[in-house]
Amino acid sequence: MLDYHFLKARHRAEREGHHPNLALRLHRALSWLNRAEQLDADPDGRFIFLWIAFNAAYATEIDERYRLSEQETFRAFLQKLADLDRKGRIEELLWKEFPGSIRLLLDNPFVFQDFWSFHNGRMPEEEWKRRFDDARRAAHAALGRRDTVTVLGITLSRIYTLRNQLMHGGATWNSAVNRNQLRDCTGFMGKLVPLVIEIMLDHPETLWGDACYPVVEG
Repeated sequence: MLDYHFLKARHRAEREGHHPNLALRLHRALSWLNRAEQLDADPDGRFIFLWIAFNAAYATEIDERYRLSEQETFRAFLQKLADLDRKGRIEELLWKEFPGSIRLLLDNPFVFQDFWSFHNGRMPEEEWKRRFDDARRAAHAALGRRDTVTVLGITLSRIYTLRNQLMHGGATWNSAVNRNQLRDCTGFMGKLVPLVIEIMLDHPETLWGDACYPVVEG
């Protein structure tokens, strides 16, 4: 089973041969994955810790001279994962294990940021609906051509909206009104995060970049 205990045992066995930045990223990501897996009865907490674990693996410090937009950097990270995933684990996750949940997320306005921009008075109703329809068509077109990187990126952007809602205090703990999207997002992240960690373990020779906030002795 691909879980914290399996991945941590592998990390302990292999980390001496890893670049310090990769070892630190994985150590941090695994610590948050461990905490998330202890919270079966608390989906809100589980989701938050899974997102932190994902971010610990992803976060990269980019030299200002070469800084890309966050969106470009994020897509490059997803593309790297897909290119290195020679076993097709991410594709299997998208197309076999979670296709129904992903389609529900892509069609759910509650995890589309412009929906909330409209309700906060920052966007006309016609504009958010047009953007939602355009985004949904683009997402379903990507699904139709099995474009793994695009579908994964769109799915994570929807999940990021839920992340913002929780992290910025825009939802009540254990609320009854967001259970469907929280269930789908938590289930997906619970499978994706271990996969990301495993792919990084499989390819320690890859340039993953400097970890943000290096360890500094106080």
